[in-house]
Amino acid sequence: MRLVLDAEAVNALLDPRHPSERKVRQAMEAARRLQRDVAVATGTLGELYRGAGRNQGLDALLARESADGLVLRDTDRNLARLIGALLTEARADSSLFADAHPVAVAVEAGGGVVQTADPDDLGRLAAPYRTVVIEPVAVGANRSPRSRAARRGR
Repeated sequence: MRLVLDAEAVNALLDPRHPSERKVRQAMEAARRLQRDVAVATGTLGELYRGAGRNQGLDALLARESADGLVLRDTDRNLARLIGALLTEARADSSLFADAHPVAVAVEAGGGVVQTADPDDLGRLAAPYRTVVIEPVAVGANRSPRSRAARRGR
């Protein structure tokens, strides 16, 4: 079991004014007290690296949190296979590829909590896995709370 942070949960850690910053930090502290991993899929980082200033802040955050045990889970062949299986089981196309990363990181650990601002799409991917809980976090001021599916008009 582990706590997995999706892109918006990491965004919350980058901005102390983010509406979910406290919620994400409390979840991380609880996971660490229970000796559970806190993880970020490195595929998720591609959604977050968006320019020099932002990249520096993200790198600094990852360095600080890694010292406290944050696990960065690279996508190897086994995780890629699991991501593909999640997409297939959900009958989803590649538009949910990024969303499948944090769900797969939870599934491979035997379950866990995934914090996300996109609970509809991640919930769809996690539906077959009773040990994976999708926990919504608020969306930051510069982002829309609608899921990608809603933005695509589905």
